[in-house]
Amino acid sequence: MRRPAALRDAYRASGADRPFGDPLPAHGVAMEGYFWRFADPASGRVLIALDGVNRAAGGTWSTLGVASHPNGFLRTTAHPVGEADASGLGVVSGVAFRGSPDRLHVDLGPDARIDVEVRQPVPWPRRSLGGSSIFQAVPGLNQYWHPWLLGGSAHGEAVVGTQTWEIDGWQVYGEKNWGKGGFPDAWWWGQAQGFEDPSVCVAFAGGEVSAGPLRTTVTAVVVLLPDGRLVRLGDPVVSPVRAEVSDERWSLRGRSARWRIEIEGWGDLAAAHVLPVPVPRERRNVPGAIEHLGARMHVTVHHRDRLVWQGESGLAALEHGGIDRARAEVTRRGHGEEAVDAPPVGLREP
Repeated sequence: MRRPAALRDAYRASGADRPFGDPLPAHGVAMEGYFWRFADPASGRVLIALDGVNRAAGGTWSTLGVASHPNGFLRTTAHPVGEADASGLGVVSGVAFRGSPDRLHVDLGPDARIDVEVRQPVPWPRRSLGGSSIFQAVPGLNQYWHPWLLGGSAHGEAVVGTQTWEIDGWQVYGEKNWGKGGFPDAWWWGQAQGFEDPSVCVAFAGGEVSAGPLRTTVTAVVVLLPDGRLVRLGDPVVSPVRAEVSDERWSLRGRSARWRIEIEGWGDLAAAHVLPVPVPRERRNVPGAIEHLGARMHVTVHHRDRLVWQGESGLAALEHGGIDRARAEVTRRGHGEEAVDAPPVGLREP
């Protein structure tokens, strides 16, 4: 008979977290993804950084990326090493990428560098369940999602292409996603700050969720309101969210017994980035997601049919994921897959 500690370890290694557990430490699944987003409403600039630690025969490797708006810069690569912290939120990929709750350092070449400190963080305020809600506790899913940082003040510097940006008080958001299968066949995602009230943060994630023969489509929505309340919808029975998504339009409707959230987002496909997703076992990235970094998002939140907040942001991130869809967009633009997985210049190995 297996001891309780061994059973708990095996349960968490499936990707699941028990109620009141901590979703931030590494689970040890095929892919552990870490994502930071910085936005400056005053200048209209947006910066993202991502690190996916992937498992393959012989060890781990990383999917790394930096992208920015409005200058359209993108640098991604498959990096030969990567380590996800098993004790807390943290990721290290040699000297190319190092992220922790209060610091991010990225060096993908002389034109793709970030060195930022996060002050006054606004962490996820609940411990009962993560962003994936009840699905956080279901073992063996292909994908889990948790927005662990819903605000803060970023300070530092970034080099994106030919531009050097001073980052002084930018808004910051951070999330983690992980799963046994890398990414689902199709998904949609969005995040926005830059509203009139700087304390507001909106995020959502949805897609095809599977575990063995179980397959369903789920969307989770999170809104941090100006008064500090966190509203989360997405439990299929008690607070379902309906999503209609294209490459340029996102429309979400969610409702529970007390809350109703409506989100409308739109962006120009010609201005979107094509981001990579990993094929963990093959140690390579492929085009996987069409992502807008400076899209528009309008949100309304009702409590018991009374409007409690509405706002619009012009610095929203909106993503439509799917390998076939992203490959078609790369082909339409006349680029090969190497444009989405470009090797960084002068990357130093540990």
